[in-house]
Amino acid sequence: MRIVAVDSSTEWLSVCAFDGRDAIAFRERAGAASSERMLPLLRQLLERTGWTLAGLDGIAYGAGPGSFTGIRIACGVAQGLALGVALPVVGVSTLHAVAHACWRAHGAPRVLACLDARMREIYVASYLREGEGWRLVSGPTVCKPDDLRPPDPGPWHGAGDGFAAYPQLAAGAGLAAVDPAILPDAQSIAELAFPRFVAGEGLPAAEAQPLYVRQRVALTTVERAAGLRL
Repeated sequence: MRIVAVDSSTEWLSVCAFDGRDAIAFRERAGAASSERMLPLLRQLLERTGWTLAGLDGIAYGAGPGSFTGIRIACGVAQGLALGVALPVVGVSTLHAVAHACWRAHGAPRVLACLDARMREIYVASYLREGEGWRLVSGPTVCKPDDLRPPDPGPWHGAGDGFAAYPQLAAGAGLAAVDPAILPDAQSIAELAFPRFVAGEGLPAAEAQPLYVRQRVALTTVERAAGLRL
């Protein structure tokens, strides 16, 4: 089975090709240019692997939470490409991807994933590694940094740029360790989506949806003047 995954939920754009064993991934800091750069980067990835779009078995995408524009770009590109060649899609939570990346980097089986949600809020979810998979313990949700609490005494490993945006979180939450540099990436999304494709859990492309968590798509004039960002 061959799948590709895309993610643009942060300033970093990433794509990955995965066959259940080997992963080839490209990543660049595209920022607001993600919509322009995603298809060229995917084309480069397919050229590198020698795969074709029609020869894929599925397309995965970072569903969110994250940048409202970014998660819509990833969802829209996955949906558009999948519709064209009748492929199933799988959306993966970006917080789940953070937990998986933390496990891959540090072997951490209990991960409190935390991403900066802007507007003085954070996106949070906790995951427990069980066998070859993960169990969602709590979340995904959005909250104020001061409200962050691990679901139980732990030990928990914190991961995600929420800990970079709010350095006090690590001590306040009593975490065993923290890696604020971990972000969602297409390789983690591909590795998480692969068993779902194998199990036949891929959805028709028309059913692809972003995961917003915070149902706000615009700021008020006052909020924009105060420098808040979604």
